[in-house]
Amino acid sequence: MNLNIPAILSSIGFSDVVDVLIISFLIYKLLGYLRNSRAAQLSKGLAFIVAAFFITDICHFYATKWIISQILNVGLIALVVVFQPELRRALEYMGRGKLLGGRQLKVSQERASEMVGDIVRAVDYFSQKKEGALIIIERNTALSDIAETGTIVDSRLSEQLIENIFYKGSPLHDGAAIIRGDRLYAAGCVLPLTENTNLSKDLGTRHRAGIGISEVSDAIVLIVSEETGIISMAQDGKLSRFLDLRTVEKVLLSHYLKQKEGESNSLELITKLWRKEGESNGTKEDN
Repeated sequence: MNLNIPAILSSIGFSDVVDVLIISFLIYKLLGYLRNSRAAQLSKGLAFIVAAFFITDICHFYATKWIISQILNVGLIALVVVFQPELRRALEYMGRGKLLGGRQLKVSQERASEMVGDIVRAVDYFSQKKEGALIIIERNTALSDIAETGTIVDSRLSEQLIENIFYKGSPLHDGAAIIRGDRLYAAGCVLPLTENTNLSKDLGTRHRAGIGISEVSDAIVLIVSEETGIISMAQDGKLSRFLDLRTVEKVLLSHYLKQKEGESNSLELITKLWRKEGESNGTKEDN
């Protein structure tokens, strides 16, 4: 069979190239998503069944091929059931993507710096006192349904307010607090627990709840352990532990300042804020 390469290439139009690029991008994102989820092992099993189907066809194993074909026919419905959590997360991920626009509430640069300072100082207080805390910073994904499980506070965010919310004698200290924009929107909220079975057994309900809400939203979740005072952060279903205050401050500043100036200028703005903070601290010390 002779292939006329020049003729094939000349028949390829711009729409064909775009079509191939779209399919390639979708396959790339799908593989990346499967690799970072529990669906990876299930996908390997599915690939094995498909490969076995073609092998039985080539080798003329008709009985085995018939059984596998029946499994594949029913498998389309079974896949929806088995992959239900992953499909839900994938759709939520697409829904909060930048292509569809965001709903982040804008915060001024000065207010962002003030808020981050309040949050960091409160986290430091909880860590020193070994008081548990679960703070959710809402981003594009609205968490109104989660807020309804607790008490709507909707007050201006401050260090004292956060500390009072998670004070052991407070009726709201066992739940999570949601920060929306520059306000503490709700407290005492109940979060969905992660279904990830690969987590360390040392992690309690507070950490599993923090990971759970980060799996179904794009929120930044700060967690302080009541037993050890260890500071952790959950994003996109991943938990980072043993964080220092500088790291927490950097992540929060990056988040808030991206809303104001754009992602490309966030590091420059962070540097300016740190320099400004250092100058003010130096002035106070001289006095």
